[in-house]
Amino acid sequence: MNNIALRDNKTNFESLAKASGLNMESNNKNNNSMLARLKISHTPIMGQTEIKGKITKVEVVSGGMYKLEDVENSKTYYSSNVSVRPFLQRFMYKKWVKPEGEHGHYIKTVMSDNLNNDLKDSSGGFNCGKPAGYIKDYNALPETTKNIIKGIKRVRAILGTATFKDIVDDQGNSVEDSAVNNKPMIWEIDNRDAFKTLSEPFSKCSNLKHLPLQHTIDVTTDEMPLPNGNSFYLPKVKFNVKEVPITDKDESLWVDLLAWVDNYNTYIFDQWTKNADNSQQDKLSKENEDLVDSFVDVEMQEDAKK
Repeated sequence: MNNIALRDNKTNFESLAKASGLNMESNNKNNNSMLARLKISHTPIMGQTEIKGKITKVEVVSGGMYKLEDVENSKTYYSSNVSVRPFLQRFMYKKWVKPEGEHGHYIKTVMSDNLNNDLKDSSGGFNCGKPAGYIKDYNALPETTKNIIKGIKRVRAILGTATFKDIVDDQGNSVEDSAVNNKPMIWEIDNRDAFKTLSEPFSKCSNLKHLPLQHTIDVTTDEMPLPNGNSFYLPKVKFNVKEVPITDKDESLWVDLLAWVDNYNTYIFDQWTKNADNSQQDKLSKENEDLVDSFVDVEMQEDAKK
């Protein structure tokens, strides 16, 4: 698959479309992460400045801007003027857990090109605990099951490149635009409304019989006020119909991104095996414990008869 020429997508569209993550859109409406991460920054970053001899807190980076966490260079960039070129998408579940007295962490499943099958997760289970199959009547579920489902996020992961304009750092200082120009990245979208919004570019690509990387999308944000006076932000997307030519460099990156997903999935599979084995050992230990207890009970009963 990795050797298929992307520019020959007229004859190989079905195979390439599936690899690019169009499969779900057409049919259903290790921590190896040196890949940069694209996110929306929901809260402003405050700094200090001197005004008339007094140190005053000021907003140096506004809320609602996109940020790119460049893990490789340990830098974070911000901009409200962002162009994303999606090479492929994948789907997964994730769940935040925070055991008492411990640091919190995510349980994540493997990445798949759809959510129609049970997905192994890093805790040794499936779907981060989400019940298998289609739920016909959510309201009829027990409250405990509802709470489990509410804590599990459905994720659309977009892998591609991002280009920022009018960039600032976390101090509000201007940064050269070349710092984020066609930067390989991953964008995990787990908000329910945002998940739906970001399906639209892929649906349009599928209708055009184009691969995702043949187009760019301009992304901004819409502010959504909260009752407490704060706000959160949702992505706003403009799909660019103009076709982008595919270069040799693009083909190389596409293969690298597929390999990144494979490496990620290998890590989750390894975690699943390790934790599933531990869970089985705990189960066996409990069964052995119960068996010993039953022997003790029998012996005590026999002694009592004597």
